[in-house]
Amino acid sequence: MPQVTRERPPPENRVLAALSSQEYKQLLPELEPFPLIFGARVFEPGEIIRHVYFPTSGIVSLLATTGENSSLEVGIVGNEGMVGVSAFMGVKTSRTLAVVQGAGSALRMKVGTFRKTLDNGSGLPLLLLNYTHSLLTQISQAAVCNRFHPIDARLARWLLMTRDRMGADRFKVTQEFLSNMLGVRREGVNRAAGSLQRRKLISYSRGTLTILKRAGLEAVACECYKIIKDEYRRS
Repeated sequence: MPQVTRERPPPENRVLAALSSQEYKQLLPELEPFPLIFGARVFEPGEIIRHVYFPTSGIVSLLATTGENSSLEVGIVGNEGMVGVSAFMGVKTSRTLAVVQGAGSALRMKVGTFRKTLDNGSGLPLLLLNYTHSLLTQISQAAVCNRFHPIDARLARWLLMTRDRMGADRFKVTQEFLSNMLGVRREGVNRAAGSLQRRKLISYSRGTLTILKRAGLEAVACECYKIIKDEYRRS
């Protein structure tokens, strides 16, 4: 009986899935499964980047920090991209704090191998250029959003972006993180979350948040959500 060769299913990470099947097969031995544990730190500011991570599920939050131990979320990464874009641009150390905000998994690769892959003629560099542009759009739009839009609209935007990447309506989130994400004190977080709860768009209890009405959240969210989402669709 002839031996049947089973094709490995395509990766759940969108960047890797966009590679040709031959390129992915060549890359596969260098990819190591890695768990994304809620609250774990993937990179610290100033840390040497030793691996890049391609999430297949879950999300990683990118936070800018100050010398006063304050932080503000500037971006999130799910299975649409890669954690460690600085390494793609030739930077050796991380400038942001990368924290797992939604548990899941990733495929990681050593930076040395990653840089060799970029030079071997594969389609990965172009894919990462497109993704980097989308990430920069997200970061710049979030900066505008944090400056000009009300807290409840910003919270609705973030919840929708998180839901898109997690693929679930329920996820863990702490008040401390929401405070860092929105750049406001916990009192502001409580008011914004309370407003959404009173409209029965979400429920929040003991660190678990559940989206009850996505359409209602979309109505509350500012236009920044659609701008960011459309950009990722084009990439």
